[in-house]
Amino acid sequence: MRRIALANILFALTITSSTLAEDSTKSAPKNEAKNEAKNEDIRVQLAKKIPGTKPEDVRTSPIAGMYEISLGTSTAYITADGKYLISGDLYEVATKTNLTEERRTVVREQAIAAIKESDTIVFGPASQPKHTITVFIDVDCGYCRKLHSEITELNKLGVRVRYTAYPRSGPNTSSWSKMETVWCSKDRRDALTRAQLDQDIGTAKCGTTPVASQYKLGGDLGVSGTPAIFTEAGDYIGGYLPPQKLVAYLDELKTQSTVAKKSGS
Repeated sequence: MRRIALANILFALTITSSTLAEDSTKSAPKNEAKNEAKNEDIRVQLAKKIPGTKPEDVRTSPIAGMYEISLGTSTAYITADGKYLISGDLYEVATKTNLTEERRTVVREQAIAAIKESDTIVFGPASQPKHTITVFIDVDCGYCRKLHSEITELNKLGVRVRYTAYPRSGPNTSSWSKMETVWCSKDRRDALTRAQLDQDIGTAKCGTTPVASQYKLGGDLGVSGTPAIFTEAGDYIGGYLPPQKLVAYLDELKTQSTVAKKSGS
C-alpha cells in the first residue's frame, strides 16, 4: 500500500513539476511574510495536483528547500520546485531519531482513534485497563487464534483488546464471509470466539458491515499480516507476542512515549 501511494505521488508530480518550477522562480521572497506566503502557495498547488492530498498534508520539512508530503501513512520529501522527490526514512543524525517514522506514528494514532468503538469487538478487563490495543485479525489466522485463546490472561493483565477485521484473502472469499457473519451476529464476541475455534457460525447478513472499511484501513496502515497490533499512541507492534511479553513491551512503549512528551514540552 505504501508503494502504491508513493507511486501516485510520483505520477502526479511528473504532471505538476514544470508548473511548480516556474512559480517557484518568479521572485525571491524578501521577508518572513513572503516566505510564509510562498510556502502556503506551494502547499496548495501540490494538494490540488496530487489526488487524495489536502494542503495540510504538505508541510515544510527539517531540510531547507524541501517539503514533506503525506498520503495515508506514506511519507515522501519533495524539492520546492517540484523536480525531485525522495522516498525513504529521514533521520536526525544528532539524536538518531527516525523523523519519518515519528510522522507515520502520528498518522496511525489519528487513524486508530477514528475507528468507531461500535465497529469493533471489545474484550476488556473488569477494572480500568492499563493498555488498550487495536488488533486487526483474520478468523482463519493461526496466530490470531492463539492470541484470542489467551484473551482472558491479557484482560487479567490489564489489556483491553479492540478487534477489527482484516481477512487476508480479500473480498469474495471464505474468510471474508466468516468475518461479515461475525460482525452481523447479535453476539459478536461469542461469534468471534466460535469462529476462532473453527466452529460453524452459520451465515448472517445485515447489509453493510465495517469489514470492507477496516480491511482498507489496515492496508493504508501498512498491515501485511495478522494479528497486527497497534497501540493508542500509534505504535505498530506487528504480530503475535505471548501475554507477558506483550504487556512488557506495551509498558516500555508507554514509558518511551511519556519521556518523549516531557522532553518535547
